[in-house]
Amino acid sequence: MRAAVWHGKRDVRVDTVPDPVIEEPTDAIVRITSSGLCGSDLHLYEVMAPFMTEGDVLGHEPMGIVEAVGSGVTGIRPGDRVVIPFNISCGHCANCSTGLQSQCETTQVREYDKGAALFGYTKLYGQVPGAQAELLRVPQAHYGPIKVPDGPSDDRFVYLSDVLPTAWQAVQYAGAIDGATVVVLGLGPIGSMACRIATHLGASQVLGIDLVPERLERARLHGADVLDLSAFDDDPQLIKEAVQDALGRSGPDSVIDAVGMEAHGSGGAKLAQSLTGLLPDKVSEKMMEHTGVDRLAALQLAIELVRRGGTLSLSGVYGGMSDPLPMMVLFDKQIQIRMGQANVRRWTDDILPLLVDRDVLGVEDFASHHLPLEDAPKAYEMFQKKDDGAVKILFQP
Repeated sequence: MRAAVWHGKRDVRVDTVPDPVIEEPTDAIVRITSSGLCGSDLHLYEVMAPFMTEGDVLGHEPMGIVEAVGSGVTGIRPGDRVVIPFNISCGHCANCSTGLQSQCETTQVREYDKGAALFGYTKLYGQVPGAQAELLRVPQAHYGPIKVPDGPSDDRFVYLSDVLPTAWQAVQYAGAIDGATVVVLGLGPIGSMACRIATHLGASQVLGIDLVPERLERARLHGADVLDLSAFDDDPQLIKEAVQDALGRSGPDSVIDAVGMEAHGSGGAKLAQSLTGLLPDKVSEKMMEHTGVDRLAALQLAIELVRRGGTLSLSGVYGGMSDPLPMMVLFDKQIQIRMGQANVRRWTDDILPLLVDRDVLGVEDFASHHLPLEDAPKAYEMFQKKDDGAVKILFQP
């Protein structure tokens, strides 16, 4: 089969690799019909390279048609149309039973003391072959796959794999519902969708902040107020004043950080990340594990903006182990922080009804680009550089 394969920093190629086969009774094989390119895939393209191995198959946002199932899989059968969550969870352990599927005790990667295994996402998370491919082996298929109806296009359902539950969890963790005010930092796919979900769930004011014109316009067209970060010369005080003008002097009830470890405006940390990438793999891996730092401009801005007693919800991926945080400010302002990988299956039953009969969240036109899988190298470069209005890319193998 053909698959998007990691060969090194900023080096993604489409190779012919062996077809997957059933390995466990709870496996399924799915022929992929659509697979997203996620912002967190770009971390592998750049910062997380020390934890990658040449030949790793990328991708974790798929849907498709079931081709085969193991003897332990009874909920789906060949021919079913399914969406595959990006995290791999068993559905019956203590953590899955309490809605913490991203911490599944069955698939935890204990070698690296990490949570549930993920498709296509480094050896830290199990080095499970990813979904930017023609075929995918799906472990724990007795629980993970989400059956969806025939009829509507893949665009209606594919975001159940990651974007929708990640944004939904970000909004729920922020408490950005029922009259709350919320700022969303970063209007990529997760931030943009979080704006739509917060509005749907009753937030009284939603303010999105970014510096890419196409992203600002998309959020505005779906009902959010927006601020262009580039208009404030990276001055947090000016941004804070603009947010207070829009939402009141106290600040927003919550801030969603949908940016994560590669935030704009974090020059020192960017340099440290770049220098780490120049070191031998074994050395850079150890540095990332013990002394790695994130670019914290977005998180620091979130701490500055949120009202006293407010909530920060972090959906952007962070990977640093030695990040300096303003603990005095966090303590003094009595800020609550919630974060983590999305617990996909916790939220999908709430989200699916919004997709079946009507397109409540505007997912049909959410992708900015639909590309053949063979264009993956070009797509990664375009998405990282934010060229050609790239906001969300879907591959169609």
